[in-house]
Amino acid sequence: MTSVITVVKEFGKQVDDFLFGMLGLGVSDEFLEIVRHQVAAGGKRLRPALTILSCEAVGGESMSAIPAAAAIELVHNYTLIFDDIIDRSDLRRGSPTVRAKYGDVMAILAGMHYREAIFEATRRSHKSRRIENVLSVALRRIIEGERLDVLFEQAGRESEYVRKIMRKSVSEKDYFEMVGAKTAVLFEAACKVGGIVGNGTPSQVDALSKFGWNCGVAFQIRDDILDIVGDTGELGKEAGKDIREHKLGNLALLYSFEELPDKDKEKLTVILRSPHVSGSNVGEGIEIILSTNAVERAYNKSKSFVETAKSSIHQIPSSEAKRMLLSLADFIAERKF
Repeated sequence: MTSVITVVKEFGKQVDDFLFGMLGLGVSDEFLEIVRHQVAAGGKRLRPALTILSCEAVGGESMSAIPAAAAIELVHNYTLIFDDIIDRSDLRRGSPTVRAKYGDVMAILAGMHYREAIFEATRRSHKSRRIENVLSVALRRIIEGERLDVLFEQAGRESEYVRKIMRKSVSEKDYFEMVGAKTAVLFEAACKVGGIVGNGTPSQVDALSKFGWNCGVAFQIRDDILDIVGDTGELGKEAGKDIREHKLGNLALLYSFEELPDKDKEKLTVILRSPHVSGSNVGEGIEIILSTNAVERAYNKSKSFVETAKSSIHQIPSSEAKRMLLSLADFIAERKF
């Protein structure tokens, strides 16, 4: 039986050919390197794989889903370019970010170009008007999720507006509101557009949407866990990045606050609110978190979202595509990168 990782890679190659074609439209030779850098650096291509598998799961042909799948991956990378600018990140996928290599101005211009490439890929998709509507809604929600993520930071922003309304405390409910928007909605959109392109029934499209959203939440929780316990070499980005960036919107970190004695809570709070977080601060913060059961609790929560995702597509007929969707959900909760 073909492994889900092999399938994801195969779909990724198919999508990349179309994706690079969209990025190359109307670009000068000297700007092309900058435009291509974000996607050329790699990535798991999970979201376009979800689109294609969702299309196949409702009886559609995989090739008909390629433009929509490429649009989804373009949206993902479009948001990453701006996310790296907002977070002042220098490393992603083991390579310099667009902003780190070419500067913020060129990164912004590249991001603007991605927005037009998304439009072009969508225009070439089957049922393009519906796909455009799905992506428009998703992008608005992603922006709101990004806004909340910034407001959950405990230091590091010079804006008076941000400092005035930043959240000094974040609840589990707040966290799920943020990740449900920032991360899960694009997984939801990926599966939804796949169902639409594959001519799925309204109930099938709805089931796939729920599957995608729950997988997206599980994916983000796993990201939070890996930020605490992951290996920088495998992750392709710095471990402890959330601590370094003063982020309180990490489920493992939030759970640790529920268990820590007051003395350690204060230590962790001081680290998160320090204007400059050093490497030793990050290490100390990780040790404090690992002194609790927070990582295990976050892992169990991630697994519960995966199980909800899998149960949501029980009505989808059995097929190899459905089996791969279920396997992909399991991979999301167990991945090491």
